[in-house]
Amino acid sequence: MSDWARGLYSTLTTLGQPLLRRKLARRGLQEPGYLEAVEERFGRYTQPAEARSELVWVHAVSLGETRTAAMLLKALRTQYPALRLLLTHGTATGREEGRALLRSIGRPMDLQVWQPWDSPASVRRFFTHFQPRLGLLMETEIWPNLVAQAKTRAIPLVLVNGRLSAKSLRQAERVAALSRPAYGGLSAVYAQTDAEAARFRQLGAPVAGVFGNLKFDATPDAAQLEKGHAWRRALARPVLMFASSREGEETEFFKQISAVAQALPAQAAMHSGAGQAAGKFRALIVPRHPQRFDEVAALAAQHGLRVSRRSQWRGSPADSEEAMGADVWLGDSLGEMALYYGLADAALLGGSFAPLGGQNLIEAAACGCPVVMGPHTFNFTEAAAMAEAEGAALRVAGMAEAVQAGLGLMAEAPALAKAREAGLAFAARNRGATARTVEALGRFL
Repeated sequence: MSDWARGLYSTLTTLGQPLLRRKLARRGLQEPGYLEAVEERFGRYTQPAEARSELVWVHAVSLGETRTAAMLLKALRTQYPALRLLLTHGTATGREEGRALLRSIGRPMDLQVWQPWDSPASVRRFFTHFQPRLGLLMETEIWPNLVAQAKTRAIPLVLVNGRLSAKSLRQAERVAALSRPAYGGLSAVYAQTDAEAARFRQLGAPVAGVFGNLKFDATPDAAQLEKGHAWRRALARPVLMFASSREGEETEFFKQISAVAQALPAQAAMHSGAGQAAGKFRALIVPRHPQRFDEVAALAAQHGLRVSRRSQWRGSPADSEEAMGADVWLGDSLGEMALYYGLADAALLGGSFAPLGGQNLIEAAACGCPVVMGPHTFNFTEAAAMAEAEGAALRVAGMAEAVQAGLGLMAEAPALAKAREAGLAFAARNRGATARTVEALGRFL
């Protein structure tokens, strides 16, 4: 049954390649990075043959996984100085972050290419060209043909920082004939939590350790964090941030911001006229996907809100007349989340107000920024539950409650200080996954 299922899957992935090319062309209109080296997606490479031997291949599909991989790779390079890296990605933001990573820790013989499309021919060409000695897959990236080809070639594949939600388990079980051989073909899985380890085992995966979440080992950029704190001190009003907002959530956020403004007495409003944002706080929104910056700015304007973009600030927003006259600040930059969390007094968690599973709240906690999250955190179930239990996060039913909870928290200095301390303690207490992972990988290296 499994051979039949993978055969059908292989046929579909082969026939689907023209559709992938069209999709990349469309994405490339907004993000030119998707037009870069397109043939790599189909296993055609220009790297010389002499650059292939003894590579450790690391697949980090997107921006978040690449940042997580950075911590592990820095530790691995310290432990194994001769390590040679092959980085693969699936998104343009992941590839750009990987490029920056290799600039900081890379060696001349390290390589970076796109993840191969999971058709038999593309995957076969990938392995034939690079011949990696080991593959490390970050968090969730399991592809049936990729795993099957690696197993045929006796290349160990390890799922690192493994994450599997209850929803993902149900989806995998619906196609068990395809998913079980893929999970079972891995050499080892290092899960984040005991609950996720149990889910992996249900799919036949060889769980070899439960090490915690590598994201806890991330250290916020100290310079960015201090700059954010300095900017916050220069403001007369607190800042409520919507962090890593997703499509479908921003509309409700802007509605609530406008509603709060209209409910204020005229003398307390920042500007006269309906639809202007509240004068008792500043609203900051940082979209999850950079290609949506312009879209989110336009959406705010549709709600009668004036927008000031981070990319237009020359310094602190307090020094910008345009920023101080705006209703909403748009964080339209990459790699500055520590700055934004330092600037904010509290943050609403993107992806948790629509059934998207939530985004990473650990970075906010490590920056001492309290989190207000919605009902949908299934991608980070355990971390969200721990943060809530330890007072680093609040859970609400929807966006209206979230905005009110954020405003209420910012208005109570003792409660705000307590939540900040809880976040810092929560982040510090759960560190150590990187060291445990590096030690476990010793059996392969």
